[in-house]
Amino acid sequence: QVHFVESGGGLVQPGGSLTLSCAASKLAFTNYAMSWYRQAPGKERELVATISSTGGSTNYADSVKGRFAVSRDNAKNTVYLQMASLKPEDTAVYYCNARRVVGWPPGNYWGQGTQVTVSS
Repeated sequence: QVHFVESGGGLVQPGGSLTLSCAASKLAFTNYAMSWYRQAPGKERELVATISSTGGSTNYADSVKGRFAVSRDNAKNTVYLQMASLKPEDTAVYYCNARRVVGWPPGNYWGQGTQVTVSS
């Protein structure tokens, strides 16, 4: 019933920029912290960025600090990941995640993923 539409992935040159978006439906969006994960070939899934349910707090993996920015628009039920100064090692499938942090019962949901490829 919960549904995500992820978009914005693609091929970009090193040093370039992309913005990913994840729009949620059938979800009490403001009850959820939103995160972006990524998984590169041969590697485990990695937490990239998290934003609190209100948007007041963010956290980033050390590998993307200063280059990526996560934001959310609760009126649009959408979370974004702005990526700049992209490196080949950023190449991965990026997944949107929603985790309930307000109220009950618990909930944890995943988007379908979108491919980001950084290559010259």
